[in-house]
Parts: sequence; structure tokens; C-alpha cells
Amino acid sequence: MTSQAADGPEPVVASRRSKLTPEREREFFDAVLEQIRECGYDAVTMEGVAASTRCSKSTLYRQWKTKPQFVVAALRSSSRSRFAGIDTGTLAGDLREAARAAGEWSGKDTRLLQALGHAIMQDPDLKRALRETLVEPEIAALREILRRGVERGEVPPDTPALEYVPAQMFGVLRIRPVLEGAYADPDYMVRFVEAAVLPALGLE
Repeated sequence: MTSQAADGPEPVVASRRSKLTPEREREFFDAVLEQIRECGYDAVTMEGVAASTRCSKSTLYRQWKTKPQFVVAALRSSSRSRFAGIDTGTLAGDLREAARAAGEWSGKDTRLLQALGHAIMQDPDLKRALRETLVEPEIAALREILRRGVERGEVPPDTPALEYVPAQMFGVLRIRPVLEGAYADPDYMVRFVEAAVLPALGLE
């Protein structure tokens, strides 16, 4: 009897986990990331996410055990590159399109990065997930855009500014809210690329 009681919960948990649909899981992930953007990481609780998604908090705890595990899973589920697929045929055109794309998601992603700022310094898994989902895919796609430009002969491979383009793009996304109190929207990002990035690469 004691053995059955001890062993019994495992198949029940597995069965309940299987009932969580991808759509419902996506709803949970979207809810926790949006609450982090709006309230900050420390203010978000499993209970609050459960209330906003109309589920029991035990549902979330069964799936992810702790808030950090839940947030890491939400970040990993959101991994994508907004720059992937950009190919206008010229490096200048690609960088302008990348700037527009960056400006489109600037508000949401910059708020998320800001809200997670302190937490990622305390939690290595959270820091790793953030880099893998919001930073590394974008940098890889941007470097691919630059590589194609070099291959087409638009920019010499030893152009010093090539190394710094990702830092320029991501730097201005992060710093404009601090300096000017506004996110770097598509218009701002395109103007930045045309005024600072293209001239550094010898392009127009």
C-alpha cells in the first residue's frame, strides 16, 4: 500500500502533461513573457500567470516546477531570427531591411531584455537561454548578411567595420530608450543604418 502510494503519482503526472496542447503551452509562454515585460521579472509569479491564463497554478508547477524553469522554457520556445530570409540582392538593401525588422520588434524585445537584466546575472540557465533565443540567432543571421555582401564583392573582407556591425545594431536598440526615452522604431533604425553603418562599410 505504501509502495503504491509512493509510486502512484508518476503516471498521473505524465498523463496530465500529455494533455497540454501546443496552443495552450504557447499561451502560457506568451503570458509569462508579456508579464515580465510589463512588470519586471521579480514581480511575476506562477500564481499571477495562472490567473491571467485561467488555469490552476498546479498546472504550471507540474510542467515547469519553478519560475526560472518556466521562463527558460518560454524563452527557448520563442527562438527565432527576424533577420532570417532577408535577401534583397545587395548588402545595403539587406541592412536597411534588417534595420526595419529590428525596429518592428525593438519595443518588445528591448523591454524583455531590460526586465531580465538583473535576473540573468543571478541565474546562468536564464542567461544562457536569453543569449540562445534573443541574441545568437540574430547575430548569426546578421553575419550571414554581411558574408554574402563580402562574397558579392560589395565590401572588402578586411573592412574593419564588418566586425562591429552587430554591436552597432544591437547597441542602438538598447541605448536609445536610455538616452532619448523612446524605442528605436523602424524609421529610426533605417536612418541610423544609413547615417552610421553604411558609410562605415563604404556603402550608400
